[in-house]
Amino acid sequence: MRQTQTSKSPWANCRIGITGANGSLGRALTNKLREKGAVIIGLTHGEVPVHDFPEEGPQEWVKWSCGQEVSLESTLAKLDILILNHGINPKGSQSQNDLNNALEINALSSWRLMECFEKHAINQNKVEKRKEIWVNTSEAEIQPALSPAYEISKRLLGQLVSIRWSNLKSNQQNHFTIRKLVLGPFHSELNPLGIMSANWVATQIIKQAEFNLNLIIVTPNPLTYIAMPLTELFRSIYSQLMNKYFQNN
Repeated sequence: MRQTQTSKSPWANCRIGITGANGSLGRALTNKLREKGAVIIGLTHGEVPVHDFPEEGPQEWVKWSCGQEVSLESTLAKLDILILNHGINPKGSQSQNDLNNALEINALSSWRLMECFEKHAINQNKVEKRKEIWVNTSEAEIQPALSPAYEISKRLLGQLVSIRWSNLKSNQQNHFTIRKLVLGPFHSELNPLGIMSANWVATQIIKQAEFNLNLIIVTPNPLTYIAMPLTELFRSIYSQLMNKYFQNN
């Protein structure tokens, strides 16, 4: 029987929604956060899976579809943390259909969920607990992943998150935190050749979040630990310069 480690855990009694909760990383995050006392709501496109052990998997499941994010309004309003982890990888395909699907599922649906969740977080009357959103953009945001459609969609999502980061006002930051997850290749259905285990990646994500890092990087590639912070710095400077320019003109 798995022991629940709730003492001094920042996730104890938190309601955490995870998209892609039935994937490799989603399952790993679910079980590790449950160990720390969190209540997990799995957001899935597919059939709700049946788990043999009640201490594994989300305590609740909610079905949804890309393009119908508004149907999750009531669910999102009750969450403390939303983890955006769903996605597809068309591999080497560059067909119009696969490009459209990758952009819709990997980037645009996540952006709409971010907007919806942020609205509820910032409009809350009393700040009892700052709400958080964790967005898995992938290392493909800044380097090749042998899948053009996947790379383009993840770069779009990464840039959207960076823009939102740079434009959060101080009073909004009191209500709402964005964490970006930049992950290297881990073994999953999307990437069967991944060299890291999903359980190990989930452990590192949670450890870095416990240190209150907003840019969470887990990868065997040392260059990413240099390139990604620099990329975020340049994007922030660019965004601030554009804001000042248009405010003065």
